[in-house]
Amino acid sequence: MSAEAKKEKSVFGELHKGLFEHSWEMWVGSIILAILSICLFMIWKPWGSSGGILNWGQNIFGMFLPLTESAPAPNGVWIWYENPYAMLSIMVIMGALASALLAKEFAVRLAPAGELFKGLLGGLLMGIGCIIGMGCTIGNFFSGWAALSGGAIIFVIGLVIGVFFAVRYLLWEMEKHPKMSSGKSSTFLQARTKGNSLQPLAGVIVIIIALAIPFLFYSADGMYAEKYFETTGWTETITGLTLIGFIFIGLLIGVVLQRSRWCVVRALREPFMTGDAKPAVAIIAGLLVGVLGFTVLKLMNFTKDFHPNFEEAMVVSNFWMPAIIGGIIFGFGMTIAGGCTVGSSWRAGEGHVKLWLSLLGIIIAAPLTAEYINPPLLNLIPGGMQQKIFLPDHYSYLGAVIIMLLILLIWYIFVKWNERTGRFSAM
Repeated sequence: MSAEAKKEKSVFGELHKGLFEHSWEMWVGSIILAILSICLFMIWKPWGSSGGILNWGQNIFGMFLPLTESAPAPNGVWIWYENPYAMLSIMVIMGALASALLAKEFAVRLAPAGELFKGLLGGLLMGIGCIIGMGCTIGNFFSGWAALSGGAIIFVIGLVIGVFFAVRYLLWEMEKHPKMSSGKSSTFLQARTKGNSLQPLAGVIVIIIALAIPFLFYSADGMYAEKYFETTGWTETITGLTLIGFIFIGLLIGVVLQRSRWCVVRALREPFMTGDAKPAVAIIAGLLVGVLGFTVLKLMNFTKDFHPNFEEAMVVSNFWMPAIIGGIIFGFGMTIAGGCTVGSSWRAGEGHVKLWLSLLGIIIAAPLTAEYINPPLLNLIPGGMQQKIFLPDHYSYLGAVIIMLLILLIWYIFVKWNERTGRFSAM
């Protein structure tokens, strides 16, 4: 019996085959991701992405360029290894890398020069958009929607507008300047499709390293150092156990993202391109679970001991002007890059150099936008156009949930209708 056949007969071989032989349905991944975001909320705060990548940039710029608006805080919480969201973002990439290796799908993929440029440019635009809009497709949309944030609704409108114009640009580029993104592409370190490969072993090693990271924070008394920081007027406590939870769940998020090919860009782009409704329906399924899960936690006061203003977690002062401006810029950027902040992260873990450059663009643009662009811009926007809108404060929890669910129903009806008619599809 061959080694491959013996592997398939073993218990772990069957598990590996079930998890990594085929990609998962995107809606399955979306529901799991919503549940994992609920788990993060139970630990401290819901899933977010751009804040962690912003922190990477803050620390890098802090070594070379003095910043004030986005400088590391004096008590050190902006240091990457003490910031839950920074660690979460690192672990998402590690989880995606491990998943790709276990599935023998990892390869260093070097796209043509034009595509690499679009990856960097898209990342720069996302870095600008996530700061102005005060969040990305995860914190401001996927988690913000579940948190019943009025700004999430406006941000999504901005995303759709940005995606629409980006699709129009890409179609124009394909027709008028097809050579801009064509040319030589290369692939390195690709696993053999048949036979043995060292990639699954490398994936196991990545997981072991990731699971060992929490022990770096272990102290003799069995607990972890507590960190305190000021956010919008109140003090929050982050324990080492919070950080560990974010590390473990971040690893799982990376695996789920890679296996389900989860992508907000596809959900918003495909109605304008091919008319395919499946990605949008998948995101809607996750949002349904998130809305219900977050609302139950809040009504139970489940997380009130972790941070005083837990009800408004992921609700920021971006209604409505910052959300629409940031959403348009971010939506355009993520479409030409081929992935949002988290989409770029898991694709970078698969080895896509274009998305490495996308992450680099976010790392560069986000801290500089927070330092030099956002403060004067917000000074120009009237206070009434940059409010924090927590919908239950205006419509009660029941009314807020109904509003969010009705919008999701309208979105679902639209994408399914458009799938059948092709009315808004270019291809």
